[in-house]
Amino acid sequence: MKVMLFKRLLQLITVIWGVGTLTFILMRSLPGDMAYRIAASRYGQDNVDSQAAALVREELKLDQSALTAYWHWLTDLMQLKLGDSLVSGLPVIDTVQHMLGHSLLLAFAGLIVSVLIAVPLGLLSAWRGNPLDSILMGLSSVIRSMPVFVIGVLFILLFALNWNLFPVAGFGSPAHLVLPAITLALSLAAVSNRVVRDSAKTTFQSAFYQFSLVKGLSLWQTFRRHGARNIALPVVAFFGIQLVSMIEGIVMIESLFSWPGIGHGLAHAIFARDIPVIQGSALMMGILFVLLNTLVDIICLWIDPRGVKNQ
Repeated sequence: MKVMLFKRLLQLITVIWGVGTLTFILMRSLPGDMAYRIAASRYGQDNVDSQAAALVREELKLDQSALTAYWHWLTDLMQLKLGDSLVSGLPVIDTVQHMLGHSLLLAFAGLIVSVLIAVPLGLLSAWRGNPLDSILMGLSSVIRSMPVFVIGVLFILLFALNWNLFPVAGFGSPAHLVLPAITLALSLAAVSNRVVRDSAKTTFQSAFYQFSLVKGLSLWQTFRRHGARNIALPVVAFFGIQLVSMIEGIVMIESLFSWPGIGHGLAHAIFARDIPVIQGSALMMGILFVLLNTLVDIICLWIDPRGVKNQ
């Protein structure tokens, strides 16, 4: 366990440096005048001229070399300082914390709904077999082949514009969370239910599982004693892999539904060339990815303590 946590700590440090450095290089490589973009975000596109851009360039010291700017960023990062937004002037840590709360709410809701969809359908598919298995697997393949924003657009057209059941976009009430959470949940469940089905099918057909039924245990007793943990281990491990898809889905879903999370803020920051906010948002998503994968590893070790020997 200690070795695994130490490895994750090294991975976390590497991710923080790598994500921040890559973000810095990519933003510096974009074409166009950064000072003009920032001035346009501050004062409006119609109120910007070369003089306003020059004032912004001088104020933010955008004319300094890339190496100097990178060194200043790196030294601030080692002091746990993310700087201030180039557009609003607010501390980046406050901006990211505000956005992160909304993103975590959406991610948690989507993950819970995904589990509620994937686990029962996967177990049912493995238990009943064909033709239900073929129908559910075919449906999940169709949903999996659709980009997450396509699912979101379909939900907006049906449930918001056509049937008027939920708001189109925004934030402010529980109703605003329904469509983004279900969109995220369906995109996740379309893959994870296949993992649940395969894991359950392998367990149900195993010799130890069949022997427990022969001994006289009921279906529920057999599943609870010999099935649940064996099915859960590969499923929980896959959820750790699926975190990448969840982070990617959140970025697109937040932009589509105008959800005030870190993905939506990151898209606006990229357009405005607000480098500190971009770096802070990317760093936070990288840190979350490492921490959540560490949590998944700990849960897997709790389910199967034999894995401790392999760490």
